[in-house]
Amino acid sequence: MGGLFKEIYKSRTLYLFISPFYILFLIFSVFPILFSMYLAVHKWDGIGEMKYVGFKNFDYMLHDPTFWKVLVNNIALWILGNAPQLLCALVVAYIINLSIVRFKGFYRIAYFLPNVTAMVAVVIIFQSLFGNEYGLINYLMEKIGLHKIAWLNSEFGARVVIAAMISWRYMGYNAVIYLSGLQRIPKDLYEAAELDGATLFQTFTKITIPMLRPIILFSVMMSTIGGFQIFTEPQVLAGNQPPYPGTDTIVLYMFREGFNYQNYGYAAAVSWVLFIIIGLLSVLNWKFFNRSDD
Repeated sequence: MGGLFKEIYKSRTLYLFISPFYILFLIFSVFPILFSMYLAVHKWDGIGEMKYVGFKNFDYMLHDPTFWKVLVNNIALWILGNAPQLLCALVVAYIINLSIVRFKGFYRIAYFLPNVTAMVAVVIIFQSLFGNEYGLINYLMEKIGLHKIAWLNSEFGARVVIAAMISWRYMGYNAVIYLSGLQRIPKDLYEAAELDGATLFQTFTKITIPMLRPIILFSVMMSTIGGFQIFTEPQVLAGNQPPYPGTDTIVLYMFREGFNYQNYGYAAAVSWVLFIIIGLLSVLNWKFFNRSDD
């Protein structure tokens, strides 16, 4: 042990230069995680004395109908927002990667731009598109003889609006990731399949999908994590009002409990349950995509 400290002392200048990262990491990452674990078993309003309550916060959560309602909403938004855009991203990446397509760099930039657009601006645009009375979507529907839809007054309609925002924002991001994976697949495989008479669909399902499986796993897991952390879209969409029907999420619920009602202990407990849910879903995704390797 003494030798270890001697080596550290000899390299103290190097450790001094890298220390800011570790100090900030400990203060802003490790400490909040440990403190939230401690806070989850206490009742605290942010000012007064903490009161130890054990697992009562978790027990209350499991018996709270609002928690289960927001969990169902979150799952619905996750499915509607991520499943279509991941599929579309894969198809878009495959088309861009075809040898007959030119200006690939332009398409990469064009599809990635929504991902760097401010989320507040995106929400305002989609609010205009799906407005109940004067939205562009309803205007076009009336022009072709269809009835207007009160998108933001029904659970399904509001979920469609949120899902459309998620798909528009992240499809290009995932398409760029898929495209980088596609460009690493040896072209010899496609040439051999073409010589054997394989169709475009067959090469896509028999070569592209299996070779892209690690990339698909990464995008699905990241989309799962992001899908259960939806906050900005329903929050900005509703403004100062309560969330629209069907758009209340676990993170919004946690935010309200912590910052509106000052139930910081309960909010910390919700955050750890959310962590467990995301962890379980990530493990299930991992098992599903690697089942053929067992």
